Amino acid sequence: MRALLLDQIAGPLQVREVPPPEAPEGGVVVQVRATGLCRSDWHAWAGHDDIALPHVPGHELAGVVSAVGDGVERWQVGDRVTVPFVEGCGRCVWCKSGNAQVCPDQEQPGFTHWGSFAEYVALHAADTNLVAIPDAVSFEAAAGLGCRFATAYRALVGRARLQPGEWVTVVGAGGVGLSAVMIAKSLGAQVIAVDRHEGALAKAGQLGADRLMLSEDGCDIPAWVHGLTGGAHVAVDAVGTEQTCADAIHSLRRRGRHAQVGLLPPVAGHPRVPMDRVIAWELDVFGSHGMAAADYPGMLELIASGALTPQALIERVVGLDEAAQLLPAMDRATPAGITIIDPTLTSVS
Repeated sequence: MRALLLDQIAGPLQVREVPPPEAPEGGVVVQVRATGLCRSDWHAWAGHDDIALPHVPGHELAGVVSAVGDGVERWQVGDRVTVPFVEGCGRCVWCKSGNAQVCPDQEQPGFTHWGSFAEYVALHAADTNLVAIPDAVSFEAAAGLGCRFATAYRALVGRARLQPGEWVTVVGAGGVGLSAVMIAKSLGAQVIAVDRHEGALAKAGQLGADRLMLSEDGCDIPAWVHGLTGGAHVAVDAVGTEQTCADAIHSLRRRGRHAQVGLLPPVAGHPRVPMDRVIAWELDVFGSHGMAAADYPGMLELIASGALTPQALIERVVGLDEAAQLLPAMDRATPAGITIIDPTLTSVS
């Protein structure tokens, strides 16, 4: 099969022919029809995650089951499926309680094993982790559910318990931030979107954000939010830097809730978090690490009803060759939506 391989950390990527995977016990092989290019993939490329080389990135995917391993009961060849980026083991107390996203023995395609920037990918514990794609949902739309949409949905619904009419500040209008904007609006909330790039903010406005703030050097995001709303009820850091985390937390009103979604890799030491404000104002701070397959029905119901349209976030579809050029530059890119990779493409789409 054709796959996008990384041979050295922060090095060039090459599309090469490699042997296809075999279905693990309890797992399946999926023919990849669409896979998202995500900033988390860039973190792996940059060496912020512990990966074994050579490595195939990619963790947001949708496709068709092409092989089934021993012990799989719920899935068969030909099924249209997607999967959360965290694959729970299916055996532990966390998985059995529906919390596979924090499974201590989890696997993650594109991190713990070869991922979906390839024509085929192996997935573990299929009966716990796979999610059927409704016929009305395209592979491209489904590919963004496993990380960006699911992470935003879990952060707002499962963790922060966002309520209709509340104000939510979303810092960062990339893929997960724009997903959070759409989900918050579908739940009846009022949304402030914050980003450094006008194109991303324009997209957030098109997707329903009530207020837009261009984050420029020297601007005081928390003061602006407080002046507008008296402080947000919920804040989401969808970027993952010390500054964006602090801005999101300081934008909250007393007793507000913060969901940290953007990764905060300790490249130069663990980032500082304004815990003095957390304590004094009795703020709730939630980590959010994706979403288990067991929690997908609520999100899929919103999609089926038309309240959520994940396909609206797709900015472009590219092949593996172009993805090899795009991935190393993701920390400098200014996308206004999601880039989807179609491994069957051999030229730019």
